[in-house]
Amino acid sequence: MRASLIQIAVDPDESVGARRQRAAALVRRQRGADLVVLPELWPVGAFAYESFAEEAEALDGPTFEAMSKAARDAGVWLHAGSIVERDPEGPLYNTSLVISPAGERAATYRKIHRFGFDQGEAAMMGAGGELVTLRLPETTLGLATCYDLRFPELFRGLVDAGAQTLVVPAGWPARRRAHWTLLARARAVENQAYVLACSTAGTHAGVEQSGHSIVVDPWGEVLAEAGPGEEVLTVDLDPAKVATTRERFPALKDRRLGLETPPRR
Repeated sequence: MRASLIQIAVDPDESVGARRQRAAALVRRQRGADLVVLPELWPVGAFAYESFAEEAEALDGPTFEAMSKAARDAGVWLHAGSIVERDPEGPLYNTSLVISPAGERAATYRKIHRFGFDQGEAAMMGAGGELVTLRLPETTLGLATCYDLRFPELFRGLVDAGAQTLVVPAGWPARRRAHWTLLARARAVENQAYVLACSTAGTHAGVEQSGHSIVVDPWGEVLAEAGPGEEVLTVDLDPAKVATTRERFPALKDRRLGLETPPRR
């Protein structure tokens, strides 16, 4: 299975519309890949809080429309990163979109853990409440977003729901890049799953982004890592390696906490 992570740069001098078209062109260039991943909130910038309300859109809004056409043209499964979703009956959400090769919306995930410590995203957006997995022909995706990476219980829940490949779009700041790579590897090791972590490059509202999108295999080995600038990272994955790793080193079977207490004998 071939996966391409598009580490797009967010330039404050580039309009949202222009960036959508540029991202769509980058997706179309990934023909031959099975799965393409974009970062978190790339249309507006993950730290551009003052623009969230203005750039909020419906699930079938302009970002979905542009990405749907691009996915169809390239013939790929597209994790289109996330958008600022405007729910007509509720708050804004940080919502990921997954689009099928036919251009149809296959899954959505509203980010559960909002960053900001009661400010920024945490104050402006509602929290999602559902774990989301999606079965592809060769693997089952588990969806998470950026700050979620710090909460291992979410990923264990995704694995319990059948996830074999954990996809994490992000707008991770450069000043915490060491945490980014450490946590991506930890989530892969503890869940014996692939981790595809796609961050942005550039600067969001004065916050330098980490870049360094990373692909980690179920044993924790880094298969590929991008640099700090705009880049497309393409990696061939072996979906069978998840089952093989879990069979040869069956640590998940030794879990005791978070499961029903076994009966006394």
